[in-house]
Amino acid sequence: MPKKYGFKEKDFVVAHVINQILSGRLRSGDRVDRNRIVAELGLSRVPIQEAVVQLEHDGILSTRYHRGAYVERFDADVVREHHEVYGVLSGIASARAAADPRPEVLHRLEEHMAAMREHRDSQHFHDDCLNFRAVVSENYAGPRLQALIRSSLSFIPRAFWVAYLNTHDEMLPFYETEFAAIRAGDPDTASRACVERSAVMARVMLIELERRGVLPASGALNSE
Repeated sequence: MPKKYGFKEKDFVVAHVINQILSGRLRSGDRVDRNRIVAELGLSRVPIQEAVVQLEHDGILSTRYHRGAYVERFDADVVREHHEVYGVLSGIASARAAADPRPEVLHRLEEHMAAMREHRDSQHFHDDCLNFRAVVSENYAGPRLQALIRSSLSFIPRAFWVAYLNTHDEMLPFYETEFAAIRAGDPDTASRACVERSAVMARVMLIELERRGVLPASGALNSE
């Protein structure tokens, strides 16, 4: 596997396993074949074991003594829960930003908002969103909260949102609301914008997973 600087080999394994789940190649209760991952990614067993530990910590896999690692329950409720957790945790940091809207932070957030408004293509827009979130987290979330936010992103992969063409139009209004609330010193509205944005993200992902046949149809296509 070609070396990509700035990425840990463990992270490639984590992304690989999650992609297998989101594509339906791994389903609830399936055993994770570590030998196959070794062959597919050309890695040693060390980063694979590190990835399994992380995925178990994130609630995606479970390990059984002498039997290996298995995919935990994966259904619509699990997808919603990951997004709910992400929304709540992001909202905590955003509320703190609104309670203490420091000028230097507002300036950086305004720069990222300007980029979001300009970049309509999904790839650049998503990266702008990540930059906005990073500024909020770096300034208002401690190490524990940052770690929890990162782990809650497991089922919110960048590749999915880069490929989703309506990202800009659907997500920008939530960021506009959140930024306006931070600037106005309104913690409740800032937090609520994060929660509501994550709920929409969950709905979009569920529609796509149903379209792919990964999850059974539940009426999400006709909701809202």
